Amino acid sequence: MDVDVAVLGGGPGGYPAAIRACQLGLSVAVIEQGPLGGTCLNVGCIPTKAWVQSAHAVKDAHTTFGQLGVRVSGVAIDWAQVQANKQGIVDSLVAGVGGLLKANGAAVVNGRGRFASVNVIEVEGGDSVTFKHAVIATGSRPLRPPIDGIDHPRCLDSTGLLAIDGIPKRLIVIGGGVIGCEFASIFSHLGSEVTIVEFLDHLIAAEDADAVTALERAFKKARIALHLSSRGTRVEETVDGMTLHFEQGGETRSVTGDVILVATGRGANVEDLGLEAIGVEHTTKGIVTDAARRTSVPHIYAVGDVAGYWQLAHTAFREGEVAAENIAGHAAEVSGAVPRCIYTDPEVAAVGLTEAQAREQHGDENVVVGQFPFAAIARAAMFGDRTGFVKTIHSTTYGELLGLVVVGLNATEIVNAGVIGLDAETTIEAIGDSIAAHPTLAEGVKEAALVALGRPIHFPPVRKKSAV
Repeated sequence: MDVDVAVLGGGPGGYPAAIRACQLGLSVAVIEQGPLGGTCLNVGCIPTKAWVQSAHAVKDAHTTFGQLGVRVSGVAIDWAQVQANKQGIVDSLVAGVGGLLKANGAAVVNGRGRFASVNVIEVEGGDSVTFKHAVIATGSRPLRPPIDGIDHPRCLDSTGLLAIDGIPKRLIVIGGGVIGCEFASIFSHLGSEVTIVEFLDHLIAAEDADAVTALERAFKKARIALHLSSRGTRVEETVDGMTLHFEQGGETRSVTGDVILVATGRGANVEDLGLEAIGVEHTTKGIVTDAARRTSVPHIYAVGDVAGYWQLAHTAFREGEVAAENIAGHAAEVSGAVPRCIYTDPEVAAVGLTEAQAREQHGDENVVVGQFPFAAIARAAMFGDRTGFVKTIHSTTYGELLGLVVVGLNATEIVNAGVIGLDAETTIEAIGDSIAAHPTLAEGVKEAALVALGRPIHFPPVRKKSAV
């Protein structure tokens, strides 16, 4: 097969690159060894969030429904249906990606691809693909820390956990990042006794400190055991289950569960692609690219997790489009605000700078924050969950928005207002003076801006301390 563009990988970086290249009049072949959609669609964000909805439904049946006057008795979890629902969503979306590629004129070649030369990709068990340009979108895989015994069959990564045949009574999570926290939240609602062992001082440690505090408080309230500043040293199978030994504060401790989730990061899939032979510069962290996503070989691009920038599906989507546009002769770069979303309970979402980053970059005296609690939002009361807040971060120099942090119901939806605001260089005055739909959760963004401006309407003013 001879094409203008060969895309190696059909995930959230690869298939948008293929579709955009087709739109720009180029012939395209997508080479994929597994189902279309990549990790995100098949064993990542999509099935995980399907589980999130099932877990929240269980929580609502036990708590919120009664508050809203809906009496439910005999609540039971049908795990087979939970899994069937998850898989049905995945299968439908995989078919949808295939349909989109076909509708746009992209050919799909099934099999593992490897560069035979700078213009040829060999496909295992199939015909080779000759190309003028290529886009590498091979994604990433879960990594395992150097802990003795971590390769035990009951030490699962996220892919393995999604295929589990029942709800574990006790779940140990190694890693308090995004993936670990999401699964901890899910299984806590499903009735598991959950323990998180995290090397750093806090969960989701890179996020805004107020968001971190809120999530840790919520997890403790949900009786999720947190062992922070802890390093796993050994895993062993005992008569009581799987025991994780770890060091914490100079002491050796242990916890026993039925299953251990290993959620300690992901590594770029750069091995056995033939990159060395064709001169594509890369490290274990990913393929080196410029802002156009061009590699060290000018006609070859890399996007998504394998490019080593962000491990987010929504950034991969855009990277794929940018690579295709540059291949077609346009000048495009990946730029703009990137939202960070965590589908825990409560949800945590942010975009732009954290408060600490803003103060470090702009100076304490030039940064103002406004925080508005969901407890003061009528729509949150109607949902039966007042947990969380909206927080704006802005610079006093020009009033420009620097960051938005949202914790609580639909935080991952609300944060998109901040994405647009940052890209448009919106001022805090514009947000505060906007007309927000009422009653909504999203009006918390306006209300937080009003707090930052010192003129809150639906929140008591901050009283200044009297001079002594």
